[in-house]
Amino acid sequence: MKNIRLYLAILICFVALPATFAQSDRQKELEEKRQAILNEIKQINSLLFKTKKEEKSVLSQLEDVKQRISATENLIRITNQQANLLTRNINSNINKISALRKELKVMKDDYAEMVQKSYKSKSQQSRVMFLLSSDNFLQAYKRVQYMKQYAAFRKKQGEGIRVKTEELQKLNESLIAQKKTKQKLIAENEVAKKQLNEERKAQQDLVATLKKDESKFTAQIRAKQKEADKIDKEIDDLIKAAIAEANRLANEAKKKTKKAETSGGFDLTAEDKALAASFSKNKGKLPWPVEKGMVIKSFGKHQHPQFPNVTTNSSGVEIATEDNAPVRAIFEGQVMAVQVIKGANKVLFIQHGDYISVYSHLNSVSVKKGDRISTKQKIGTVGKSPTEGRTILKFYIYKNKTKINPADWIYKM
Repeated sequence: MKNIRLYLAILICFVALPATFAQSDRQKELEEKRQAILNEIKQINSLLFKTKKEEKSVLSQLEDVKQRISATENLIRITNQQANLLTRNINSNINKISALRKELKVMKDDYAEMVQKSYKSKSQQSRVMFLLSSDNFLQAYKRVQYMKQYAAFRKKQGEGIRVKTEELQKLNESLIAQKKTKQKLIAENEVAKKQLNEERKAQQDLVATLKKDESKFTAQIRAKQKEADKIDKEIDDLIKAAIAEANRLANEAKKKTKKAETSGGFDLTAEDKALAASFSKNKGKLPWPVEKGMVIKSFGKHQHPQFPNVTTNSSGVEIATEDNAPVRAIFEGQVMAVQVIKGANKVLFIQHGDYISVYSHLNSVSVKKGDRISTKQKIGTVGKSPTEGRTILKFYIYKNKTKINPADWIYKM
């Protein structure tokens, strides 16, 4: 009966091992996510809340608060998942400790019984008589082997008890550490929830301000969108003209007779095709155009959260960054154009085969048309928006004349 209980306890421990490793990996994954969100919140605070409220419009303030609320909600969600997983780990450890204690008790009882039997037969005379009472030599030999095996098993059992005792101590230490970690996470979550309540109150106040004069603010949003559309059209026209000019020059060099305008995009050389292929292979792995930044407006159409009848569209992404932050090329290529566009400050175009990266709202540019550019090379600095009180880079990617979503190409955007 004792052996059956022992085998059951061992079986429970072996069955629990894979689950323990899986929980450990999941806890590590959640902690990495939590640290990433904490870094994101630090970035939000340093990039979006560095200027005074009066320097920013109500709409900008609302967008910034929304960013921090979203990040804080994610933090609370991940922290709750960690706490719940720790609870399961703690319960699992309690069960394993209970099973180990039962296993240890069985082992100690068996060991005590062995010691007692060994004591009773420990005299040399008893061992000699045990051997001499054998019916034949083979039986005597087997009895010698039995005594050796019995002694070895007893030693092994003693070592097993020591190992299990140490394992039990480690589990107890782990349990104490897990409980402390859980309490710390719960305390941090309470602080985050308090912060979230304050942010939601600030959001409600800003929304109330908007609702008081809805027509005024919807007009501001539409005016801003109209200005963005105008800038986008200028960028589109510049790209079309640049493609046509590049193709014209290429055709002249090759003494072709067909018109460049008939082409849907760049008339690529073999070198350009290789560059475009290399750019395409790096989809999702390209570096950010700034070292430190966060997307505050993503690509595509968006319905305004406060004004459902207002829709905005973004042809690229808007990245908030530090004042005078260096801008870097996302891939090797050639400067196609540098233009000054009203409302967008300086705009830089870099060609990568039949792909184009566009960097708008630059305060300064350190390269010129025709320059060969390497990946991550500094090409200028970002300017501060006088109307929004934030330093924002507007970033686009084109495939020939077609705008594509930068988030699909930039690493973890």
